[in-house]
Amino acid sequence: MLNDKFYMDLAVQNAQAMKGQTDPNPLVGAIIVNDNRIVGIGAHMKAGEAHAEIHALQMAGAKAKGGTIYVTLEPCSHHGKTGPCAEAIVEAGIKRVVIGTLDPNPIVSGNGVKILENAGITVVSGVESEKAWQLNEVFNKFITHKKPFVTLKSGITLDGKIATHSYDSKWITSEESRLDAHQLRNENMAILVGVNTVIHDNPELTTRIQNGRNPIRIIIDSSLKIPEDAKVLNDKKADTWIFTSQYPDAAKEKKLLSGGIKVVRTSSLKNVDLSEMLNVLEESQISSLLIEGGGTINASFLESHLIDKVILYIAPKLIGGKEAPSFLEGKGFNKMSEAIELADMEITKIGNNFKMVGYPIYEA
Repeated sequence: MLNDKFYMDLAVQNAQAMKGQTDPNPLVGAIIVNDNRIVGIGAHMKAGEAHAEIHALQMAGAKAKGGTIYVTLEPCSHHGKTGPCAEAIVEAGIKRVVIGTLDPNPIVSGNGVKILENAGITVVSGVESEKAWQLNEVFNKFITHKKPFVTLKSGITLDGKIATHSYDSKWITSEESRLDAHQLRNENMAILVGVNTVIHDNPELTTRIQNGRNPIRIIIDSSLKIPEDAKVLNDKKADTWIFTSQYPDAAKEKKLLSGGIKVVRTSSLKNVDLSEMLNVLEESQISSLLIEGGGTINASFLESHLIDKVILYIAPKLIGGKEAPSFLEGKGFNKMSEAIELADMEITKIGNNFKMVGYPIYEA
């Protein structure tokens, strides 16, 4: 069992290295061991390409026969863009399969295991299951709930501010924290801000790390008041989608569309319907969304119970001032008993900042 955990941990690490490359597919790692030696290593690297098990089997070749394969996710059993991995494992002569988690899709869950067991292969499931499940928190939600996984990220002072009263925000957090935040952009398929953030900061919303991927830029703008010289409209570094209300400025909408900007009307008369927006993203196979908005946008998502994960970079600074914007504004809750708690908290130090990660707990 100790060996099983060791090799599964290696498979998880191998899969984790591909974060930001496989969506909307899951992250999967595989390790093949024979005679106490690793003979094959694989990871799923891109949607539509070979799965982790196939890469590992190809590396192992004839040495796979009689060995054990460790896979973070149940081997697939269906024909898609690639063939069933479960059948490939049977054909390779693998004698034992150790799985982190079963496929979360209830339609196919357990079918890969059945193929393996029917072929006389020993199957062990649930090894390092928490790590394997956490690895695919985005895919798990997308495949079971048909909604993108939404992460709220903000860089704040100790008193919760994201800028001074004059909207000066460069820089609250450290260079190390900002680099880590750019990695988050690389890992998410889309990034969202409100139009007021565009007006005050004129951000690019791109990923500034080597070989980074620029997410689709989502702007919430109910009246289409976005400045025509905004970088997100003109720099062509990434696609920009603007979600607006049912009756926006028609002339402005036409101009934006002619400039290659996607404009999506939602059914709300005054504001953008956030649930409708998430449905549009899901229909476009966008499985992950990173919110870097101001206090109003952040609060609207949180109060609507649409945030799955919160990441805060906290700098040891104090700004003060009633007019200085906070990362959570909006209406807020009336009673402390209504406050949203964060579960599974993790706090790490980055430079002289702290990174706090937690998952909101919503009442049923």
